[in-house]
Amino acid sequence: MSSKTPSESLTVLTDMVLPGETNPLNNLFGGELLARMDRACSIAARRHSRRIVVTASVNHVSFTKAVPVGSVVTVEAKVSRAFKSSMEVYVDVWIEDRESGLKSRANEGIYTFVAVDETGSPVPVPKIIPETDLEKERFDGALRRKQLSLILSGKMDPNNATELKALFN
Repeated sequence: MSSKTPSESLTVLTDMVLPGETNPLNNLFGGELLARMDRACSIAARRHSRRIVVTASVNHVSFTKAVPVGSVVTVEAKVSRAFKSSMEVYVDVWIEDRESGLKSRANEGIYTFVAVDETGSPVPVPKIIPETDLEKERFDGALRRKQLSLILSGKMDPNNATELKALFN
């Protein structure tokens, strides 16, 4: 199984925020945005693994800016690191200014997907070779995030979290 780059999994979804998708403040419902993010991440994970993928966890979501009705929203997702059968997928959400056309980052998230076969059993996925500085930063951080998640879920002894311990030495 040959390694892949994050750009090979890049998924870009662009859509407009309609009135029926907004809250009383005329901003996109958070749940609607989460669904869009999950779809983009799912496609990115499938592109990387070429397998059926399932959402294992939503590790982090940051709602930094409200997304007003009528906005053009672009969701960009790509695999930031691959482990044995799981993949961390980083997602950025951009909104486009209606007048200038300039994009600004509104939100971000980190999802974990697992590649499975037709019976739902986990299967191996290709490794990732990051290319850009941002991809390398996200790749390096993914192992620390995974170790923290495993510690918090009781699946890893904190003494074995070498990447996290290195931050404090």
